[in-house]
Amino acid sequence: MTEIKCSEDYSTIKDLFVEYSRIKGAEGCFVSFDKELEDLKGFYSGGAILVGYEDEIPFGCIAIKMVDDNICEAKRLYIKPEFRGNGYARIMLNSMIAQARELGYKEVCFTTRPDVMEVAYKLYRRMGFEETGYENGIASMRINL
Repeated sequence: MTEIKCSEDYSTIKDLFVEYSRIKGAEGCFVSFDKELEDLKGFYSGGAILVGYEDEIPFGCIAIKMVDDNICEAKRLYIKPEFRGNGYARIMLNSMIAQARELGYKEVCFTTRPDVMEVAYKLYRRMGFEETGYENGIASMRINL
């Protein structure tokens, strides 16, 4: 059974975030990562961290970080390699969008590296996220809620 939960299981979250940080080419996405890991609750205050489970086994995560009262940033979308290809990224994105709406946000923004995360980038485009900028290999994207 697939379940997506807002989580405060910081041990599981840290494990997923650290595993994600080891993807070759994703290093630039982890600026000030140690500080983030030290205070996940504070870093994502006003937002949420969602963890996906399949039969109670964590398969992935996505986080919502407050930018201001109307805009949040999606961060840390990660699906463990052994769970990829099953539609979990779309499920996590849809859950994040629903949670962001519930939190009162009007827009979700984020950055991604299309050269490193090509499959994810194509999924974002299919789901209606628009590219708002591209610089140094990093695409900025957004969607209205």
